[in-house]
Amino acid sequence: MRLLRAALVLLALVLAIVPLPARAIEAWYSERLYLTIQNTLTPLSNRTSISLLDVAGAVLLAGFGTIFVRKARASGFVRAVWRVTPAVLTFAAAIYLAFLALWGLNYRRQPLDEKLEFDRGRVTPETVRRLAEYSVRMVNATYARAHAADENVTSMEEAFASAQRMLGSSALAVPGVPKRSVLQWYFRMAAIDGMTDPFFLEITINPDTLPFERPFVTLHEWAHLAGYAHEAEANFVAWLACTQGNDLARYSGWLAIYEHASASLPRAERLAVRSALDPGVVQDLQASAARYARSTPVVRDTARDVYDRYLRANRVEEGIAAYSAVTRLIVGAGLEAGESPRLRSNR
Repeated sequence: MRLLRAALVLLALVLAIVPLPARAIEAWYSERLYLTIQNTLTPLSNRTSISLLDVAGAVLLAGFGTIFVRKARASGFVRAVWRVTPAVLTFAAAIYLAFLALWGLNYRRQPLDEKLEFDRGRVTPETVRRLAEYSVRMVNATYARAHAADENVTSMEEAFASAQRMLGSSALAVPGVPKRSVLQWYFRMAAIDGMTDPFFLEITINPDTLPFERPFVTLHEWAHLAGYAHEAEANFVAWLACTQGNDLARYSGWLAIYEHASASLPRAERLAVRSALDPGVVQDLQASAARYARSTPVVRDTARDVYDRYLRANRVEEGIAAYSAVTRLIVGAGLEAGESPRLRSNR
């Protein structure tokens, strides 16, 4: 048993440290095995409105808590810690291996910019400004119709499938039913809009998200379910799907891209671009900012720091800044005027 535990921990350490070939992960895991797993687990988790991750977390906490209390009563606190530590390390290794097998290896897949006709030379202040300006035109054009429309799940599912096909996928991910969590209070305090559960492959959406935010947030989490683990790539897939959806989805997607693109501009240019927004769009941005302001700074900053470290540990070099790297993907692929993506022929 000790040798088995040591082997499990060693395997987890090796897989955490040793680089894996991205093209092999892309071909054999992300585009095949993972989607088979996702097409099995997500439909099962969709059958309940309860977050299965919440249930599993509660069971694990109760189980480990009970075991530790019993050992502490029998042999004292220090000895209990010493005796429980090997089991905790073994369990942590098993959880990490399950994480990699069920979803986490998608962090090691081929980057999306290697699959697209992507040119880093296109990423310039001018192209980013053009993307921001085009985003302004799109949100102005869709504002009224978007606010007269309701969220259409069927339309979003069709748009999600279309976006996956545009990126070369033949096997498609199954959309997850948005769920609530017992951690809703934490989502509010930390300004977290959504989360993808990497074990049961379900999604949780912050119920405080505004109607015009929700399509992009939901599609971002669906993109994670499709195996796009990198935040910039999930944002890219969400934006691409939004452009294929109804007026509300298109408005939601272009508004999100406007915020990312304009944030990259110098202050004077950012203010000039913002001045072209319709008053209604400005009100929506103010509503989003007000919702963000209701979060708790200490909790929000701590959550961002923890997530930044998590992303870097999973080889996302930009950390939390990866969210805004979606602008680099869009303009690098030459899509700043809303064109459809083009795939490399030799990918």
